Amino acid sequence: MNTRGLLDQLLKSGQDLLQNKGVARQDGGQPSSSGKGGLDLGSLLSGAGGGALAAGALGLLLGSKKARKMGGKVVTYGGLAALGVLAYKAYGDWQQKQASAPRTEPQTVDRLPPAQAEQHSHAILRAIVAAAKADGHIDDRERQLIDGEIAKLTGDVELQGWLDRELAKPLDPAEVARAATSEEMAAEMYLASLLMIDETNFMERAYLDELARQLSLDAGLKVELEAQARRALDAVPA
Repeated sequence: MNTRGLLDQLLKSGQDLLQNKGVARQDGGQPSSSGKGGLDLGSLLSGAGGGALAAGALGLLLGSKKARKMGGKVVTYGGLAALGVLAYKAYGDWQQKQASAPRTEPQTVDRLPPAQAEQHSHAILRAIVAAAKADGHIDDRERQLIDGEIAKLTGDVELQGWLDRELAKPLDPAEVARAATSEEMAAEMYLASLLMIDETNFMERAYLDELARQLSLDAGLKVELEAQARRALDAVPA
């Protein structure tokens, strides 16, 4: 499965959402909002081109104005590499504050050979899908729309099937956390979830706290990751 390529497209699409690309209606009108304060499903699906399609898929996953927050400083680094850069910095800052910790080079997704980067990407995408489900907004209709958008982005039938199963399964932070096989991978999964979650939503915040517990994140590392996410999202215009 080429999870890395799909994930990179989805993360880069945050810039399209931020700049209202890929969400303009075919009739030339302004993008409309859903009753939940989010982006209208029809307007998300009306764009053309890979960036617009990825923006549509991401917007459908998020189902709210959070989609716009995926833009800003995060995507200025470039897609999946952006996530790696933020995780690397958070991990490095945390290491510097550990008096007795060995100063090893963090092996984040942006610094790994292809095979390992693919493994990290798979875990990160699992975390993103789970975070998108944390507020319970994805119903059967939205799942079908997401499946359709993902199919436009990748012809990998195995990957499409895996994503569909991830969307369908009950939300289980313990099961999500089991995908992390290293501290850096756990950090990336938590950071990706942070960028997706609306922390003012009780259900989403509760999910995020439980995910951190299941990932066995060090309290100090968790603080650094949250600080990096906050700086990235603060750079996004309201």
